[in-house]
Amino acid sequence: MESPTSPASRLDFYDFIGRMRRPAAADLFHSIRSFLASLSQAGEPNAEVDGGRVQTFFAEMETAIRDHPLWANATNQEIDNALEGLEKYIMTKLFDRAFASSAEDAKSDIEISEKIGLLQHFVRPHHLDIPKLLHNEAAWLLAVKELQKINSFKSPREKLSCIMSCCQVINNLLLNVSMSNDRTLSGADDFLPILIYITIKANPPQLHSNLKFIQLFRRETRLISEVEYYLTNLISAKMFIMNVNGHSLSMEESVFQTHMESAKLGNHISVASTSSSQGLGTSTTGLNEESGDTEGLKFPFMDSETESLTPAEVKQLHELYRQVVTRYTLLSKALRKKANEFQASATWFRGFQYTLQQIFCAERYLFALVQWWVNVVTVTL
Repeated sequence: MESPTSPASRLDFYDFIGRMRRPAAADLFHSIRSFLASLSQAGEPNAEVDGGRVQTFFAEMETAIRDHPLWANATNQEIDNALEGLEKYIMTKLFDRAFASSAEDAKSDIEISEKIGLLQHFVRPHHLDIPKLLHNEAAWLLAVKELQKINSFKSPREKLSCIMSCCQVINNLLLNVSMSNDRTLSGADDFLPILIYITIKANPPQLHSNLKFIQLFRRETRLISEVEYYLTNLISAKMFIMNVNGHSLSMEESVFQTHMESAKLGNHISVASTSSSQGLGTSTTGLNEESGDTEGLKFPFMDSETESLTPAEVKQLHELYRQVVTRYTLLSKALRKKANEFQASATWFRGFQYTLQQIFCAERYLFALVQWWVNVVTVTL
């Protein structure tokens, strides 16, 4: 399958649009407009129901196009090009209704994105039993970039092309290794682990919704052979990630849970530091003890008189205080827990070291906040 931005792909669409503008295509154009209007007026979006209606319409339009004078004596390839153009036109018009239209889809997208975000902290190729012979950072990076493009397009075919490009990079890697090392690779047993790893590294946006969109709205006659194989493998990769545990990553479940908790803590610190820095108008460089630069510290209300604080501002100060205490308590507990785990198992040293560094940086920041709050309370009293 060619790239979604390839000249051939664009030609299919613009050739279809050009023919639809001809007076002889008035009947086809009327059918398309009627279908779009009927679906737009069909009430709340239901992807499965809408997908069935769209597939039925594609089948009807294929018959109409084959019998239409504008495509008289056309080859099968020309007919297929017209149908590709039709699919892109229809699904671009219906995109807002058909893509990620339910709360369940949005929830699934968030869940898998957050899960992948945690796995990115510690999952490495050996956890998926990927042999070193197949380690190729350059090829993996290219595959990651292809998969990350998926949200740049609105038609099922173009989204599927991103998946195909990613999978073909992996497949080419397997073929090259097989040829250069005279090694027989075992198909999906080698392909799927690499695809899972690429998916984790890429964390493609709205993965669940993109896969569902392709399954429901890509022309059914085109979801065959190699395309079906690659799509099925990415769906399998998604399911693996959603159900991942210690056993599936060749580690003890307790170690897996420790890694997950450490990753959650790291993400929490990162988000908290970012949001707090924005809310308090400060920067981490202002808290760098080595630089000794305190001139850049900026906090809300520091230049305000106590008597001038409004009830809303006092409420905001109270909320900031609660956040400081809550975060400091959680971080202190996590630090003690990590210390105990480190003593129990030296294999967790690297994860503990990373968490310790993150907690240390955050505690310095939170300590500065506590000092600021004490000053405010003292002035208030």
